[in-house]
Amino acid sequence: MAPHYTMNPEYDMPRDFKGYGEHSLNPQWPNGAKIAVSFVINYEEGGERSVMTGDGQSEQNLRENPGGPPRINERNLSVESEYEYGSRVGFWRLFKLFNSFKYKFTLFGVGQALEQNPDAAVRCVQEGHDVASHAYRWIEYHDFSVEREKDYIKLAVASLKKLTGYAPRGWYYGRQSAQSKVLVAEVYKELGEPLLWQSDTYADDVPYWIDLPSERDLPDDQAKGQLMLPYSYDCNDFKFHVIGSGFADPAGFFDHLKRAFDVLYAEGVDGSPKMMTIGLHCRIAGRPGRFGALKEFVEYISQKEGVWVATRTEIAEHFTEKFPYRRGHLA
Repeated sequence: MAPHYTMNPEYDMPRDFKGYGEHSLNPQWPNGAKIAVSFVINYEEGGERSVMTGDGQSEQNLRENPGGPPRINERNLSVESEYEYGSRVGFWRLFKLFNSFKYKFTLFGVGQALEQNPDAAVRCVQEGHDVASHAYRWIEYHDFSVEREKDYIKLAVASLKKLTGYAPRGWYYGRQSAQSKVLVAEVYKELGEPLLWQSDTYADDVPYWIDLPSERDLPDDQAKGQLMLPYSYDCNDFKFHVIGSGFADPAGFFDHLKRAFDVLYAEGVDGSPKMMTIGLHCRIAGRPGRFGALKEFVEYISQKEGVWVATRTEIAEHFTEKFPYRRGHLA
């Protein structure tokens, strides 16, 4: 018999199966846009597991050649060079594409990774892109103690603030613990920094608010809640590295993105606008063969009317203005 589940009530999040219900919610995108499109570049190169940073093994995840046992206390030079391709070449290829269309993206920046290549962060700021936190290291956090995780959150905020000039206004772990949502909000409050959104959720096609259990004893007018901007695993290039159930070729990637966009766009035409997130990685979509499919998709949506390509912070700011937090309500 499985042991009984226990969790500190200060960090335990309830589940919500109802959401906005049958008629969803009209987020009232600017200028009557039919869809909000959020391009996300995950910058992880240099923050992954490595024996050189004391992790005891080389990175196993999101690599071109998934075979072979983990390298324990041994460098895996092939994997290291794959990641280096992402920062040396792939990032800049993606960066130039979005600049050429004047589309702003959100960079999910791993603090330690950007410290290895600060020009990437600086150029994002100069071009008006949004730099959000992807934690300080790209590692698993599920077994971290509360205090250790809080220390890493503070490291991430300080790192990106030093590189960009501002504390990241949004957060996405991808490898979170059960306590992460509350801890991130808690640390930001302690630091006196604004946290506009978190994205460790895949539960909807529009933003929504959650109540924070750590605020349950506060008066309604003092509770801040947390805005959640859903991320996407299906419209995500990481599925090129998912054997058996991922994208077999770039054409499949483009077809999936186009089909998803077309459905959401049509719903917007019918009066129920949505948000679409496309998750990218420098070392994956930054490779030439896959990049061509992404470029084709960007060209496709650029020909559509009523498409709002926005950073996640822009989306959060708009949503918060239109639908400010009220305890016990999604919006």
